[in-house]
Amino acid sequence: MNRMTRKGSLKKLMGLALTAVMGVSLLAGCGSSDNKSAEGGAAGDGKRVTLKVELFDRGNTPSPYTITNSYLTKMIQEKFGDPNNIDVQFVPVQRSEEVTKLNVLMASASDVPDVVFVYDSTVFYRYAQQGGLTDVGDLINQYGPNLKKFLGEDTLKFGQLEGKQFAIPGKRAITGRYSSYIRQDWLDKLGMPAPKTTDELYTTLKAFKEKDPANRGSKNIPMGFALAPAQYETLIYSFIKPVSGDKTYGQRYELPLHEGFKESMQFLNKLYNEGLISKDFSLDKDKTQLNKDIQNGNVGFWSEDADAMFGKEATMDLMRKNVSDGKVLPLDAYTNPNADNKHIKSRYGSNGLFIMIPKSSERAVEAVKYLDWMASDNNLMDIISGVKGENYDLVDGIPVAKEDTAQEAADRFYNANDFAIISNGKNIGDQATNEKAWILGYPKNNQELLKQSLEIANTDTVGPIIFDKPIAAEMKYGTTLNDKLDVIIVKTAMAKPADFESVYEKEMADYMSLGGNDLKKELEEALQSMGGK
Repeated sequence: MNRMTRKGSLKKLMGLALTAVMGVSLLAGCGSSDNKSAEGGAAGDGKRVTLKVELFDRGNTPSPYTITNSYLTKMIQEKFGDPNNIDVQFVPVQRSEEVTKLNVLMASASDVPDVVFVYDSTVFYRYAQQGGLTDVGDLINQYGPNLKKFLGEDTLKFGQLEGKQFAIPGKRAITGRYSSYIRQDWLDKLGMPAPKTTDELYTTLKAFKEKDPANRGSKNIPMGFALAPAQYETLIYSFIKPVSGDKTYGQRYELPLHEGFKESMQFLNKLYNEGLISKDFSLDKDKTQLNKDIQNGNVGFWSEDADAMFGKEATMDLMRKNVSDGKVLPLDAYTNPNADNKHIKSRYGSNGLFIMIPKSSERAVEAVKYLDWMASDNNLMDIISGVKGENYDLVDGIPVAKEDTAQEAADRFYNANDFAIISNGKNIGDQATNEKAWILGYPKNNQELLKQSLEIANTDTVGPIIFDKPIAAEMKYGTTLNDKLDVIIVKTAMAKPADFESVYEKEMADYMSLGGNDLKKELEEALQSMGGK
């Protein structure tokens, strides 16, 4: 990796960390406001009021809409706002700068929206501990019966701190996360079966390199790899030992604290030094190059998010266009020696976003009513799936996307998931129903592959440990250790085999000194206090 690039990235990360700390120190002002609505008192006194709601801006709004003036903003105003005498005002926040921007907003009692959210649990805990959030437990009981039923007690627990409900967690429809894939046509040309173990995978990758079944020459990449979670987590989880039962520590930067992590890095080092993985993976954090290589038919095996490739005109469709005889097979190749050789992989927790109401908000009642409205009747489906007959048809009660939807009709719902904050994915029933709905929402030519991919993503999974209190070391060291994880992966992978041991020990010593020691101690104590659950 270019030294100047790495210094620049580290400087940016340190800047974000400083912003986060500054945001926390200013939260006290967020809780100083007299908040009648948050206490369950009179809200609005019959007058028309404004409810401000955060909205991710991904910079992809199609014309003629704007992020705050679109089909969905108007629909929500018409169906929820007007009947309740509320003006719903959406406050855009750049997705790539969500935490930084939210810290700034939370430090200002006058500018912060009434409904905010974040994926990072440490940020949520930080706000709650600083007194910046409204306890919404009683408000949900009074104004959110549909919301409470939709989420359920198990999901609501993710937003609790010391017995108080400081966040309303979104509910995740699908917990399956990653799958792996192999070029079936490459196997066929070599007369080889699909690998079923890590050792068999290694043998297959060696054959892909030495025999080059697709005649890719210098472009031949036996195993596609990027410095992105879907690639390195899939490999790492196939080596690490769960901490307790089928659970591991929940934060990505805590992977080095698991037994088996060293062995995963040693295997990656072997793959890199033998020329079996993408040579410049360290420069490909957003997977742009990996996707291009797959689409152009250069890659024999890779791992990815279970659904990432199967959308219309996404990687799978593009590969078919570029490689006429290309065939892809989803498969479970990695086996874990620390878990009875099962195909261990991570799964999501049942929660999505942490939805929060700042302590300074005077519209807490209206905020809960808004989320309850979203969980009522067909409102969530109307937001996520669109207009029946135009965007989808109902098949056995499941919304199935229409492939011939006019572009104008499709554009109306380009950011539907960013409005449907109580649901991560299509929550229309139990897990099996949600999975069926998910699959049917993709083009027909990819549905069978996605079904196989999801079955793999649900096999032998381990989930995150949910502690009953925040881990202070996560909040203190998380940003630094997350950056350090990337450094460990890159440096140990690229080390000469003879130098692996010394490089690994040096980087891990650095990791532990940057907060890893304190984090390890606190995690182990927290786990012990819960009875090792």
